[in-house]
Amino acid sequence: MHVQLFSCSALLLFSALIISVSAVGGLFKTYIPSLKSNVDSDKVLSVGATDFPFPQDLRYPRQVHLSVGEYNGDMVATWTTFQNTKGVVQYNLQGTSLWKDANATVTLFTDGGTEKRQLFIHRATMTNLKPAKFYNYRVGNEDAGWSAIFSYRAPITGPDWSPVVAIYGDLGNVNGRSIGRLQTEAEMRSIDAVFHVGDFAYNMEDQNARIGDMFMDQIESVAAYVPYMTAVGNHERGYNFSNYRNRFSMPKKGGDGEGLWYSFDYGPAHIITINTEVYFFQDITGPGLIGRQKKWLKEDLKKANENRAERPWLIVLGHKPMYCSNADADDCTYYEGFIRYAFEDLFYDSGVDIYIGAHEHSYERSWPLYNRKICNGSYDHPYTDPSAPVHIITGSAGMYAEHSDFTKDKPFWSAYRARNYGYNKFHISNSTHIFVEWVDDELNGKITDSFWIIKSKHGKGTYDCHLRQGKRW
Repeated sequence: MHVQLFSCSALLLFSALIISVSAVGGLFKTYIPSLKSNVDSDKVLSVGATDFPFPQDLRYPRQVHLSVGEYNGDMVATWTTFQNTKGVVQYNLQGTSLWKDANATVTLFTDGGTEKRQLFIHRATMTNLKPAKFYNYRVGNEDAGWSAIFSYRAPITGPDWSPVVAIYGDLGNVNGRSIGRLQTEAEMRSIDAVFHVGDFAYNMEDQNARIGDMFMDQIESVAAYVPYMTAVGNHERGYNFSNYRNRFSMPKKGGDGEGLWYSFDYGPAHIITINTEVYFFQDITGPGLIGRQKKWLKEDLKKANENRAERPWLIVLGHKPMYCSNADADDCTYYEGFIRYAFEDLFYDSGVDIYIGAHEHSYERSWPLYNRKICNGSYDHPYTDPSAPVHIITGSAGMYAEHSDFTKDKPFWSAYRARNYGYNKFHISNSTHIFVEWVDDELNGKITDSFWIIKSKHGKGTYDCHLRQGKRW
């Protein structure tokens, strides 16, 4: 009898805790890292922002995430409410008691689904930050409540630091295998930022954008601690990419204003994010975006080359790769794919150092490569002063589908490839060295591939691969 009474009491206490957490937090996160692809995701992910059985305040801040600001050194906090309310970010330097306030702009986003659900997207910029110092922050307001207190390290404005960036694409709600390790990396400060190279949630517009809500809740454990920088992928195309364009806050002054393409400086690197999907969904986007992006890209590359003395590394992110050895019919498997035709000559002529794609649910790196020809620096040191860009595919952070298979025989241009779940870490060490690692989530975070890219010179006209005699295919 005593044991039974204790069990009942414990159950009542646990129930009370659930109710109190639900009332404050608004929604349990149903992320299940080991969920297999044959699970009915519609049933697993059926709880939405306004469907939770316990009472909740629809003004409560959710889906908190960071991004770099319009001006180098600023940090932007973005969050969502499901009822219009004032938004404020409060932040302070760790170890001090004085909180600064920054008011948010609020944008109404009406999803394109049948329910026409309304989300209120809040954006607030934290300014006058002391570089490399740690700050606490929270978002919300006194009436609706405040989020948990998160923290971040303020960006360093100049080139003389060594950022470490986690890079991946193709991360879904179901089977998001890399989330746990990325959360640890972000909270332990072993990464400074995340670059997510397209394909979110699978898909953010599904179930009247409730899948998008759950994905944004899921990545909060990472994105609330480090800038979460994004590129658009094919799985964002629903309702003309509207969930992507509204939910994230990428720099406007360096791009199209909606995060479809943009650029920013980060340490000794200039980062360019392009929209590869304009070549595949003109029926959705219209043909004009191709010309607009190309004009902007040429101008941005020109400005970047004028500034190579300060930001020598030039890294481009785009969802679809130029080269791959996967056993499918994707664009990168064709001899003259759209992406290669659109960008390869421009990137080569502009001295782009690295092109990073995703889309294929695998990891692959090339030898330095141009026009289907290897142009290594030397036989013994292929990545030391190479004469062509290096191509990397990192699209296996985890989603409901299985891995992308490779062709049986590895082509000669492919230096390394792996089917396991995982992500890359880029250590942008200084003006001459970048260290690249592949973190294998199926081997408990073991680094199964790593290499240095070493360059004593950067810039337009530094490659001579087109003059070399070599094998093509």
